[in-house]
Amino acid sequence: MAIPKKRTSISKKNIRKTFWKKKGYWAALKAFSLAQSLSTMNSKSFFVQQKK
Repeated sequence: MAIPKKRTSISKKNIRKTFWKKKGYWAALKAFSLAQSLSTMNSKSFFVQQKK
């Protein structure tokens, strides 16, 4: 028979939740920064072909 697990504390749940949210925030910030550098043609990692 399965034994029920102990309940996770609210503080532990909140720590995990904020960590998960921060991960998304940094990913979005990186993507925005890359898009900004591509639009201003200052990108050092991507080469964009310019239309003549």
